[in-house]
Formats: sequence, structure tokens, C-alpha cells
Amino acid sequence: MSEIKITGQKRLVIVSGRAHPQLAIDVANELGADLVHTDARTFANGEIYARYDESVRGCDAFVIQSHTNPINEWLMEQLIMVDALKRASAKRITVVSPFYPYARQDKKGRGREPISARLVADLYKAAGADRIMSVDLHAAQIQGFFDGPVDHLFAMPVLLEHFQKLLDPDTLTVVSPDMGRVRVADIWSDKLGAPLAIIHKRRDPLVPNQVSVHEIVGEVEGRVCLIVDDMIDTGGTIVKAAEALKKAGALKVVVAATHAIFSNPASTLLQSAAIDSVVVTDTLPIPEEKRFPTLTVLPIAPLLARAIHEVFDDGSVTSMFDGAA
Repeated sequence: MSEIKITGQKRLVIVSGRAHPQLAIDVANELGADLVHTDARTFANGEIYARYDESVRGCDAFVIQSHTNPINEWLMEQLIMVDALKRASAKRITVVSPFYPYARQDKKGRGREPISARLVADLYKAAGADRIMSVDLHAAQIQGFFDGPVDHLFAMPVLLEHFQKLLDPDTLTVVSPDMGRVRVADIWSDKLGAPLAIIHKRRDPLVPNQVSVHEIVGEVEGRVCLIVDDMIDTGGTIVKAAEALKKAGALKVVVAATHAIFSNPASTLLQSAAIDSVVVTDTLPIPEEKRFPTLTVLPIAPLLARAIHEVFDDGSVTSMFDGAA
């Protein structure tokens, strides 16, 4: 019998779903790696099929998928891709979901509601995922829904670098659009050396995507206001917040968000006279028809690539953020 050679060399494999292939290409380029081609198809009845064109046995696999519309289809595709890797004997499987699906359903606000963010974590585990990587989770508690390591990345360094070149801290006020984002906005104000303002808003729990803005706590008159949020969906909340700030005497209103969901009519609403510019990252694909002149899209691939490199090398993901959040 011939002697078995033990190489001890790990192999990195990056695969991508069909929701946002450009992001996976950018991540692979940053890492100097090749994407393993996936033969992914949707049958006539809507069923999804996925098979890898080369062996993935013993590899450290990262399955990149952006959960844009139709979200359920892309979630199912990612689960099927994870299952295919598990059955092909991948050694470790990391789900890379830059925008975590169903993140807003992270708790029961009223009786007889689901906690869908927990359900998604259970689905990932059942499919065979060992680890989850995501950017700016809507609620940090989602990390506790998964029975394994969760790499919670922050887009703040990417966005901060952009704003530090553009905005003067002497005339800047960082604004939290609601009470839920105060902690994040507070870190932004520390990093930029600018005061903090908070918009108190009230939602009708029975009417989705509807917000009525109430009072502003903090000094905004004659200042450039930077609204920081984790996502923009229909844009209604942000526009009402911007209008309230302008009414209170703000000179300019700039919006920063990680996830550009941009459900209709977001692209139209965000071109409101109350908003001077919008800066987002490309965690989700933004088609040409949803882009507008005052929109800036920053690349998230370098951040994801660095985190993947740290995980693959058994390094520290936390050290990337210098205790930022």
C-alpha cells in the first residue's frame, strides 16, 4: 500500500449565487483568487439547481449571495448551494450574506408574529453552513440566532473614509433617523468629531413603510446634517427626516447607508430637494435605472475580501474594526 501524503495545505473556494455576480468577481479579484464556476439553473416550475464544475472536497468554501428582490429565490439558491458543498465534502462552509435576509424581523413586536431572522439562521445551519458573514446587521442580536461563529462586519470605515475627505466637522451634525440607530450614530459622531442629533419618529405598526416624523433633539440649524442608517428601502423614512431637518434650518442634508434596497419609489423619492446627496455601498446590486445623479456607490468588496482572508488564515476579524462597534 502506498504511503498517504499529508500536505496540510488549505484551499480557498469562492462561489457566487446569481443575485449579484459582480460583487463576487470583485471579492475574488481582491483576493487574487478564481471563482469556482457554478452551474446554476431555474427550471420551468421555478425549482433551482446548482452544481460545481470542479471538486470542492476538503476546501474552505465561501458562498456569496446578495439578497435583493426576489429575496426568497436568492435565499433558496444560497441554501441549495450550501447543501451542494456539504454533499461534495467541503471542509468548512461560510455563508457570505452582505445584506442578511429578513433582518428586520428580529423580534416579536406584537402577538402571533414570527421571528423570521432566527428562521433564516436555522435554515443556514440545516443546509450545512458552519459560519455566517454579514455587513451591518439590522440588529446585533441576530448574531445569537446562529449556533456558530458570526462575522459581523461594519461598513463604517468604508463610508467614513469618503466623508472625512468631503465634510468639515466644524459645520457637521451627525443625525440618527430614529432611536434604534442612536448607538451607531454616536460612534459616527465620535469618529468625525461632530455633535449628534436624533429624530424622534413614530410608526403605525399596522401600516408598513409609513412614518410620521416628530421632534428633533440636537442642534441642526445652519449645519450640514449627515443622516446615518443601515438600509434604505422605499426611502420614505429618510425623505421625511431630511424634510424635517431642512424645516429646522439645516444647510445641507447628506444621507449615508450601507444597504441600498431601493424598493420603488426609492430612486424617485431620494431625488427630493430636501436631500443633497446619498452615499451607499454595493452590498446589493443597484441597476442603472435605480441610480440618480446625486447617488454615490462605494465598493464593499475590499472589506469582504479582507474578512474572508482573515477567516481563511485563522486571523482576527475584530481587529479590522479597531473596536469601532
